[in-house]
Amino acid sequence: MSLGIGAKARFDAIREVNTRTPRKFDPPRDEQGKRMRVSDFFGVNIFDLQKMKEKLPKEVYTKLVSTVEAGKKLDKDIANTVAHAIKEWALARGVTHFCHWFQPQTGATAEKHDAFITFDDYGRTIEKFSGSQLIQSEPDASSFPSGGMRTTFEARGYTAWDPSSPVFIVENANGKTLCIPSVFISYHGDALDEKSGLLRSMEVLSRKACELLALLGENDAKHVVATLGVEQEYFLIDRAFYSLRPDLVMTGRSLIGGQPPKGQQLEDHYFGSIPSRVLAFMTEAEYELYKLGVPAKTRHNEVAPSQFETAPIFEEANIATDHNQVTMEVLRKVAARHNYAVLLHEKPFSGINGSGKHNNWSLMVASRDKEKDGDNLLDPGKTPHQNLRFLLVLMAVLKGVHRHGGLLRAGIASAGNDHRLGANEAPPAILSVFLGDLLNRILDELERGTGIQQGPEAAVLELGVSKLPEVMRDNADRNRTSPFAFTGNKFEFRAVGSSASTAFPVTLVNAAVADGLSSIIEELKARLKTAKTPEVAILEVIREAIRETRDVRFEGNNYSDDWRKEAERRGLPNLRKTPEALAELISERSRTLLSGLGIFTEAELVSRFHVRTERYVKNLLIEVDTLKSMVDTQVLPACFSYHGMLAGAVGAGKAIGVGTPQLETLSRVSELISSLQSRRASIDALMRKVDAASGEEEKAKLLSREVAQAMEEVRAYCDELEAVVADDYWPMPKYREMLFLA
Repeated sequence: MSLGIGAKARFDAIREVNTRTPRKFDPPRDEQGKRMRVSDFFGVNIFDLQKMKEKLPKEVYTKLVSTVEAGKKLDKDIANTVAHAIKEWALARGVTHFCHWFQPQTGATAEKHDAFITFDDYGRTIEKFSGSQLIQSEPDASSFPSGGMRTTFEARGYTAWDPSSPVFIVENANGKTLCIPSVFISYHGDALDEKSGLLRSMEVLSRKACELLALLGENDAKHVVATLGVEQEYFLIDRAFYSLRPDLVMTGRSLIGGQPPKGQQLEDHYFGSIPSRVLAFMTEAEYELYKLGVPAKTRHNEVAPSQFETAPIFEEANIATDHNQVTMEVLRKVAARHNYAVLLHEKPFSGINGSGKHNNWSLMVASRDKEKDGDNLLDPGKTPHQNLRFLLVLMAVLKGVHRHGGLLRAGIASAGNDHRLGANEAPPAILSVFLGDLLNRILDELERGTGIQQGPEAAVLELGVSKLPEVMRDNADRNRTSPFAFTGNKFEFRAVGSSASTAFPVTLVNAAVADGLSSIIEELKARLKTAKTPEVAILEVIREAIRETRDVRFEGNNYSDDWRKEAERRGLPNLRKTPEALAELISERSRTLLSGLGIFTEAELVSRFHVRTERYVKNLLIEVDTLKSMVDTQVLPACFSYHGMLAGAVGAGKAIGVGTPQLETLSRVSELISSLQSRRASIDALMRKVDAASGEEEKAKLLSREVAQAMEEVRAYCDELEAVVADDYWPMPKYREMLFLA
């Protein structure tokens, strides 16, 4: 075949992909050469409580555990002992460097490596790691986004160890690095990172939950922990294709690309047999995760072609957040070994499902009473008291989501998620709660205060109070269109985007629920003074909360136009684009909530608004520049070449007096090229308008509306040309190749 200009690389990539075979790696084996069980090497690269107990003196270990459980700062008196134990463990595993591993407001992680080596008093090289080095480090903070909390010349910033999250070892081809999970603060103590707010929100939520439990007579709770299980969706495409797509390399999503005849309409990919190369990748990725103590549990094909998912066992929310960041990095690294590229963008391909990061959130009690330790506050329970407790906590969650739905929407706002929300498998931008038929019926009956008509449901847990019906575990089908759905003993926050850190959205969920708990606590205190019995007081509080939160409950199809109209009637915000959603961060309600709870100062909250707005603008500008470059240097040259070939054929046919069947296609290509050039020019005109805008907020609004619309129009013409231009002229890998050749 004679290939057109630029198409050779694409066809070479297709041939290369067709020769791929699954990569094999050597799994861990014991001294007898027998393959080890996962339990034999799980967590080998983390310094967890078990290793602490083995390596530390008993009194030091006891103090450290107390620090971890209470979330307090590490006692400096034991810091050197702990640091020495960590150093000796790390050196024994071949580690040469250490770093404070933190999460700045970039969505990624950051690290600055220091070697253990130093010089002793005699000039000899030794390995040293002190308590002060463990507790604190000083990376340059000048180049990290701060939203105005410091100026460029104020470069000093500090990282401080979060002892509740174990240190871990990252292996590379030629060495190993000890990573110390940390928070990141400015010289003046402002939180510059994602994790500080999360830790603060967990402390506040714990205090509020313990206060409620104490009102109910449960005084054994040491603290209450927000737990999290993160379902991570992602796409895999071959690196040979990825490298030929500037849009995927620069933006994480395909800015152009025509639809293949087959997408996901046959529903044959979901839970299907995992392709051999993909399974080899998953197996090796899980091996790496297990060594790092990440409890990867589930793997499967997702709905869209070339889309997959991994999900862990739930953990404490701050550890789960760290582990999700580790998971994303491991997926990227291992994918490269298998000649894959991992796409974590929320909508890398048009016309098929986007990717989310479903956050399964709940509350767990750490109790002095062993029988109650590990109790899930969102489990209906087996006794009357637990049932009432469950309903109170449930209503606190509903209150939080109802009052702060706009803030929760702001927590998931990003340029990528704007493409996903409201589309396939993704909830809309309206925050509502799904409870299921049975639980809704319970709340309706409680609100009316009438007797309960028992149904034929089986396998239920009796609530044990005469005025309450029965609750059944997993009593309802899942509503996959709901952004915040109750799933038996937890809530699934489905609206979080696949590329996002879980830290910020979970921080806001914790804050909203803490506010709901505060409200429940105050109302219960007041009712307990006048009610005949505590049970009556509790039922009255529950009933009033049901009335207050009725509008946020929705059981139907969240994708439907009818729901959008109904949500508007109910007064629920529908914040469709990131700029309008981010404005909720600095609303009076949000400022009062987050500063009042001590999660963010007003300066820290405003900074997060500015950082996210600036990031949104920069992401869109990168997309615009990438699209213009692809049109100018790839799409149009290919079209001109094909147009020239057709024109030559038409001219030659006319010259010798034969038919010119190419004329119709030539005319069509000419028309499409002209339209594309016109729309391409309109982007330049709009960008001059953006450049002249008065600030980042105004730029964000212009980009989200006018520029985004113009980009879609440019894309439409590019995609139509892809369908018309001869295949051997088109330079970029097509959807049918990227999604179906693996």
